[in-house]
Amino acid sequence: MPTPEFQTVLLKVGISLGLGFLVGLQRERTSTHIAGIRTFPLITVFGTLCGFLAHDYGGWVLAIGLAALAAIVIVGNVADIRSGVIDPGLTTEVAILVMYSVGAYLVNGHIGIAITVGGVVAILLFLKPQMHAFARGIGDKDFKAIMQFVVITLVILPVLPNQYFGPYGVLNPFHIWVMVSLIVGISLAGYVIYKFWGQNAGTLAGGILGGLISSTATTASFARRVREAPMLRGIAVLIILIASTVVFGRVLIIIGIRGPKFLPVAIAPLGIMLGVLVLLSLGCWFLSGKQTTRIEEPKNPCELKPAILFGAAYALVLLAVAAAREYLGQSGLYSVAALSGLTDMDAITLSVTELVADGKLPPAAGWRAILIASLSNMVFKSTIAGFLGGPALFFRLASAFAIAAAAGVAVFVFWPG
Repeated sequence: MPTPEFQTVLLKVGISLGLGFLVGLQRERTSTHIAGIRTFPLITVFGTLCGFLAHDYGGWVLAIGLAALAAIVIVGNVADIRSGVIDPGLTTEVAILVMYSVGAYLVNGHIGIAITVGGVVAILLFLKPQMHAFARGIGDKDFKAIMQFVVITLVILPVLPNQYFGPYGVLNPFHIWVMVSLIVGISLAGYVIYKFWGQNAGTLAGGILGGLISSTATTASFARRVREAPMLRGIAVLIILIASTVVFGRVLIIIGIRGPKFLPVAIAPLGIMLGVLVLLSLGCWFLSGKQTTRIEEPKNPCELKPAILFGAAYALVLLAVAAAREYLGQSGLYSVAALSGLTDMDAITLSVTELVADGKLPPAAGWRAILIASLSNMVFKSTIAGFLGGPALFFRLASAFAIAAAAGVAVFVFWPG
């Protein structure tokens, strides 16, 4: 019977072969002359074997293996050039070195990380046309957004103090800016998706992007369009409903990242709201005749000033929630949630999740506060839709939100806990 040590070695060699095969399959499809579906598995297994040998003979085995592999790549390129085959790219050569390293890392490293790196390499190689198109399509505005995100996450964040200040002990500059980076990152993801899909991506993409970037801004944008073109009323309601549905998915993602122990308690009641909005969106889609529309380009989500303002708003909501919990009890907390949720769900979601994660707020009170904020947000979006798009848009959107609100009230009252 194989020993556990033998089984572990066999597993690592098998994973090495699989990852090499995955990358080699992609390279084979590009007609590369250096390495393909047979060579990449050999390269990755070679790295794994060198890793095992390094246990007994020292790390110099890995260095010699890497040098030998580099020499083989050079010889292969020279032979191709002499035969008239000229490939100006270095992608395959770099992939060879990376996969050798992945194979070697499998020996002592975390298997999950090795699998992730190998998968990412395969995806990067596969997405060459899309990534080149994306790079060519990046303008100064897009590049500015990316650089501003770098400033927010990699320049400002590391220098902030990671300790609590102020009343109630809830203000941690580092934690606050981590949450700012998270929200900006989600919005940036929506912006990047827009760049891939483009303006003609359709209604579903419009709603998804609206929920990722800002469902309130999406509501205002389409309400103004309805004012100019009333025939878009049905499609505007549908996109606003989809964006509002995505908001609940976004809320659950935020809870899962910041308060993973809070998520099992919150996922069922908030998931019911998400499901109700999904059903409402499907119903509206059939009623609208499955129309489509163009998506307006979103604004740069990584401006520094809005990020600072959101961080300040988040800190204020943290203080307000903590003070309400301290002096007014749950009724005060719910009042703060209703006010905070009027224009934005992120700040109250992060604030409540922070307090629940730190043990300063019961989980049941936490998800109920987020639920109240979401209902308040629906009321606000219905109001601005009516103000900007007219009474007819208000009636249709408010009717749909009223069904969701009824479900929310039922969950608030009857859900146990």
